[in-house]
Amino acid sequence: MNKCYNCLGLMSGTSGDGVDASLTVSDGKNKFNVIYEKYERYTPDIYEEFYELKEKILNFSDVQRYANKLNNLERKITIFNTWIIENIKLKLKSVKSGKKIDLVGFHGQTILHSPEKKLSLQLGDGKLLSQITNTNVVYRFRDNDLKNGGQGAPLAPIFHKLLVNQKKIKLPIIILNLGGIANITSIHKENIISSSDIGPGNCLINTWIRLNSNQYYDKDGELARSGKINKIILDQSLENFYDNQISQKKSFDTNDFDLSFVRGLSLEDGAATLTEFTAEICSKKIENHNIYVCGGGRKNKFLLESIKKKINGKIELIDNLGINGDFVESQAFAYLAIRSYIKLPISFPETTGCKKPCTGGVVVKNF
Repeated sequence: MNKCYNCLGLMSGTSGDGVDASLTVSDGKNKFNVIYEKYERYTPDIYEEFYELKEKILNFSDVQRYANKLNNLERKITIFNTWIIENIKLKLKSVKSGKKIDLVGFHGQTILHSPEKKLSLQLGDGKLLSQITNTNVVYRFRDNDLKNGGQGAPLAPIFHKLLVNQKKIKLPIIILNLGGIANITSIHKENIISSSDIGPGNCLINTWIRLNSNQYYDKDGELARSGKINKIILDQSLENFYDNQISQKKSFDTNDFDLSFVRGLSLEDGAATLTEFTAEICSKKIENHNIYVCGGGRKNKFLLESIKKKINGKIELIDNLGINGDFVESQAFAYLAIRSYIKLPISFPETTGCKKPCTGGVVVKNF
């Protein structure tokens, strides 16, 4: 019998708003169950510092230029995650569950993703996290894939395949993750997986809302729904995108997308035009299969409606399968942490483009 581990997955998405935490039990193979889940929003200082640096760091030289500020922010993010871990430990103790955390999968906060430079930088010090919490930690999940010729993303497909197999879903299907970046996992009839990033998810819409209002995002897509799409600007921006080599990438960074083309529009019209821009790009990469949507962007009803109009496949929320769509990524990194810990592959030529299946994640053992 394969050994099962209680693993806590800690995921901070490209939206940079907080941390999803999923305590799970799994053998890293076929068994997987969720014990407890919680979302914690970043403190205002972490949120503001992240976006201040995110807007300045566009390439590797910027990482070096702002090294001190990055180190300070990384420490704050790490301490924030230790607080989450300790609170969950107290929760387990208070309900007398008898469970303990064997392992933590610590994704960290992505500040720059550049597969061309073999660089994917997530802020989060796994060694410090392990030291403070006295817990085994797996972090820096993307490094090994990049070293082996991969794009460093997407990494969740092997977990998506597990969920689909557990739920006995008829193939073929697509899992569409609408995070800051949109990506898909295609699971074909032969139970073979393939995946790629497909375009912007929430990143452009969220940034526009954040810069032009006192809100973090377009709740339910209502601002975009009340606005008017500027067709002339939209068509030109789409033409520019498809003429650019960036459109051919398999893995994106939020810096690959520019919202300057909507400057001068009202808040609502800008949101409407960016939502249509996002929907148009995403729809081009989605095959006509049954599609299950996870990630924060699935709550943007206007965005989902826009995508639905452009494809023939049936779209529904992954929540309809009894899976909480808010926590699929944090669940995934708990599962990937266990696979890394027991030296099983987490990325594959069909998912990230790596030369061969490879494990990933730096393991910090706390004895």
